[in-house]
Amino acid sequence: MALKVRLTNPAPLDYKTPPWPSLYWPLDERIGVAKYLYFTRDIWLYTLLWTLVMFAGTHGIVAIISVVIHVGKGHRSWQYAWATFLALAIIAGTEAIMAGSVVGLILGAVYESGYFKMSTWIPFVWGIINVLFLIVSSFSYGSAL
Repeated sequence: MALKVRLTNPAPLDYKTPPWPSLYWPLDERIGVAKYLYFTRDIWLYTLLWTLVMFAGTHGIVAIISVVIHVGKGHRSWQYAWATFLALAIIAGTEAIMAGSVVGLILGAVYESGYFKMSTWIPFVWGIINVLFLIVSSFSYGSAL
């Protein structure tokens, strides 16, 4: 005789998705302080939003640096400086949507299949990892040996 057991999601019955960003101090030992994500859609959304924030910040800094480089180069140089911001905003948004969606869906699938709860800090950390991967992959690996 086979015993069929189906596990249900470990989310509490009164679970509501915590408002974004819901970062909490992890060393606080008070009960109910920690915020957790249980469903793939929530994990995907948090990862996507944090990746968008991180990519926007990184590309914004790069855009500011590129405009500052044009200081003192004359009026012709400033004529198209606004295009730098627009191009980098479009690039950042596209990259962030792709990277955040892929990582968020993979994280959601892993956590939900294992019936784990995810701290709201995990998508934040993966947003940072996505940006660090972007920065490292932007360097040329050809050496001058």
